[in-house]
Amino acid sequence: MRDVHAAWAWVVIVSNALAASWALAAHYRAPFRRRELWWFTAGAQISGFVQAVLGVGIQTSEDIEPNDFHMLYGFSILVTVGILYSYRAQMPDHRYLLYAGGGFFIMGLGLRALFL
Repeated sequence: MRDVHAAWAWVVIVSNALAASWALAAHYRAPFRRRELWWFTAGAQISGFVQAVLGVGIQTSEDIEPNDFHMLYGFSILVTVGILYSYRAQMPDHRYLLYAGGGFFIMGLGLRALFL
């Protein structure tokens, strides 16, 4: 299960980086503004929730104490998704930039959690 958790971390990191890059491109170029962007972004963000469930499963099944900062960065991904979702209606003109910045932030949190 630890191997799956480590491998899935890369899914979280790469998918959020790709979603953020796509959102950034969509901010500047209309052809990138497609419905599929939001489906891909949702999938990338859901991967963070899957990662948290895997981590909790490892912690409970192996009765281990993980690094506190690892858990902080991991659960910060979940909080970030909630913040992005709550601000999307308030920033309609900058929605793509919001999700680009948020995606890159999630990517950074994932990298930081991975290398602790």
